[in-house]
Amino acid sequence: MYILVFLVSVFISSVSQIVLKKSANKKYDNIIKEYLNAPVIIAYGLFFASSLITVLAYKGVPLSLGPVLEASGYVYVAVLGALILKEKVSLRKLIGLVIIILGIVVSSI
Repeated sequence: MYILVFLVSVFISSVSQIVLKKSANKKYDNIIKEYLNAPVIIAYGLFFASSLITVLAYKGVPLSLGPVLEASGYVYVAVLGALILKEKVSLRKLIGLVIIILGIVVSSI
């Protein structure tokens, strides 16, 4: 159960990264509007929530497993980037994602 909570936390963090990237792609009138706008504030709120959820998840997840589960964020960001930001998934990136997934599976056994 705690592993699932941890993975949800990583997913929330990944969504936050996508929101920040979308915000960074926009042009703003001045630097204050660039950093103080709704998407950026929401994204940092999501990062904060993700951190709190991760701390709670560590109640039941061994400390040695945390970084392994955190690596799933690379997969989430790649998938969300392809779906939302329309980024291309090259063969090299796909191979890297498969290696990450295999590493997660092997380390969690």
